[in-house]
This record gives sequence, C-alpha cells and structure tokens, in this order.
Amino acid sequence: MRYNAGKNSSITKIYKELPAVLKKLYNRSLFQPTLFGLFFNPFFIIRGGLYKGISKSSAHMQGRLLDFGCGSKPYKALFHVTEYIGTDIEVSGHDHRNEEIDVYYDGKTLPFTDAYFDSIFSSEVFEHIFNLPEILGELHRVLKPGGRMLVTLPFVWDEHEIPYDYARYTSFGIRHLIEQSGFIVLESQKTTNYVATICQMWIAYIYQHIFPKHKMFRIALTPLFITPFTLCGLLLSALLPKNMNFFHNNILVVQKPANQPES
Repeated sequence: MRYNAGKNSSITKIYKELPAVLKKLYNRSLFQPTLFGLFFNPFFIIRGGLYKGISKSSAHMQGRLLDFGCGSKPYKALFHVTEYIGTDIEVSGHDHRNEEIDVYYDGKTLPFTDAYFDSIFSSEVFEHIFNLPEILGELHRVLKPGGRMLVTLPFVWDEHEIPYDYARYTSFGIRHLIEQSGFIVLESQKTTNYVATICQMWIAYIYQHIFPKHKMFRIALTPLFITPFTLCGLLLSALLPKNMNFFHNNILVVQKPANQPES
C-alpha cells in the first residue's frame, strides 16, 4: 500500500507539473530551432535563421551588455558576459507582462552615463523606431570606445506591433545609417535564402489569416497543417539554387572606434 501510495503521489506530481513543463518547452521553441519548435512554432524558419545567426556572432559580446529593446530576453543564454541589463520602452505594440525589463527609457534618451557598456545587443527593434538616427546616436554614446554592437532587423516581414512598425531595411540602407552614426561595420549577414523566405511568408499567411484565432486551436493544428509546409520549405531551400537578394533579416556586428572622442 505504501508503495502504491508513493507511486500515485509521483504520478500526481508529474501530472501537476506537466503543464508548466510544456509551457516552458513551448516558450523556448518560439525562438530556438528545437525539435519541439519544428512541430509547434509556425515561424520556425525565420526564428531558426535568427537564432543561428545571433549564435554565430555572440562571441563579440563581452563585459557589461545592454540588451536594447530586450522584451523577454530570449537570447540571453547565448551571451557569456559579466553583466546583462535589459531596457525597453513602456509604450509599445505588445504587453510587457512576464518580460524581464530592468530599466525603462523614454524613447529618446537612455538613462545611462557615457561609455557605460562594453557591448550592446538589439534584436528586431530598429524597425519600431521612427527616429532611428537619434537612437543610434544614443547607443553610440553609452557604448565604450572599442565596444561592439550586435544588431538584427527585418528586411521582409509583415507589419507587426501595430502601429509601432515604421521601416524595413536593405543591407545597404542599414549599413549607411550605422556608418553615418559613427560605427564601423565588422560583419554583415543575411538570414534565410530566397526560397526559405517565400515559404515562411506563405506559412505566416496561413497561420495568421486562415487558422482560427483561438490560441489552443492554433497550437493543436500547427503540427498537422504547418509542420508539413515548414519541412517542405526547408527541403526546397536546401535543394534549389541559393539566392540571398530576398531574405528575412539583417544581422550586423559593428564597433565604436577605439580612438573616437565623445561628441
């Protein structure tokens, strides 16, 4: 009887913890190209490309890091830094509940002293900034001379976080803006090739405009109706001729010159 009672207790504990475990797996799969995500993340292609690109360039980040527009800090584990500070704006196109924001800023001036950070990371934020040259100036100000910034931003994606979605950037356009702000571009890469990008946009259309709006229905239907398209997109993008003129995201590593005085 004691054995059965203990066994039943363990089963009950697992049953109670299962929803939390599944929720953790689901949230993780939204940004990381996991096997779980292949079946439950309708944006597996674009998010997988982003994750791999950020991971590839993550070694540039060190010391005290500012995550600009941090949200839930989905890529924090990729960076081996001494201090990780996330900042975001209070008024945005999504709810900040359950996010890990350390410091809010007013959309104009970052609440940090000059040359405070060794590194800056910003992912999928610049398209939501109307006054980007001014904010690039602020990021330049709070970054130490010789410090590096890792940035991702979309070239092809639908309007999101409406109405706070202002721009899309070609690889040449964002390079020009960044260099005009006093940075040196060290690396520039594009994520997902022409075919993969087309496939992801088709999947996004199905998910956003054909699927029912109820979240649980969407989760249940994704493995049946989205995963086959995802697998097909991955296969076609691997087999067909590669072209990177149509792509999802820019990823850049830039540096503030070591001998550049503060303005």
